[in-house]
Amino acid sequence: MISEKAILYPNVKLGPGCKIEDYAIIGSPPDGFASGELATVIGANAVIRSHTVIYAGNRIGENFRTGNKANIRELNEIGDNVNVGTLSVIEHRVKIGNGVRIHTQVFVPEFTILDDECWIGPNVVITNAKYPFSPDAKKDLQGAHVKKNAIIGANSTLLPGVVIGKCALVGAGSVVTKNVPDCQVVGGNPARFIKSILTIKSYGHLMELAQAGSDGGLL
Repeated sequence: MISEKAILYPNVKLGPGCKIEDYAIIGSPPDGFASGELATVIGANAVIRSHTVIYAGNRIGENFRTGNKANIRELNEIGDNVNVGTLSVIEHRVKIGNGVRIHTQVFVPEFTILDDECWIGPNVVITNAKYPFSPDAKKDLQGAHVKKNAIIGANSTLLPGVVIGKCALVGAGSVVTKNVPDCQVVGGNPARFIKSILTIKSYGHLMELAQAGSDGGLL
């Protein structure tokens, strides 16, 4: 079902069963591109809530969901079963895997990579400019890489280029300045090692994935 009050630009391709609510805008051309020049592809059974804006050039899988007023810039690759919460912003050239959950008011900048099944809590800020507003800031952008099944707690900040390992847990309100190895729990400002996530009974289901190997590194 597509609302009569939604705006779909040319070259938007929707899979079957999509629901587009009032005042959503799909396929808006970014600066430097004409209307319809970039294809916008959204897979089956998407639910795009009211006032969401999805720019042209996105390729999005099946069962995509947004909250109200989500903003998704151009030229992103987004997998299946991804949720983007209300008022969250996904900048351009971001790669998001399958089953990723992005909660409310999250900021995801250019060149960020979010691997399968990772979880990004509300009000998380990911950064990509090591020296903002410097003459070469745009040349050196580097987003964070959040690996499979990692969990980023609410109100955390990830600094440019950090790698959050598989099954790692970043505690709420943390500022992550260095890479976090697989399965570590970190917290604080700056974030520091607390313990292994495998010592937490509620995360016992992650043991099999953790045994597949570790990326190493020290925080």
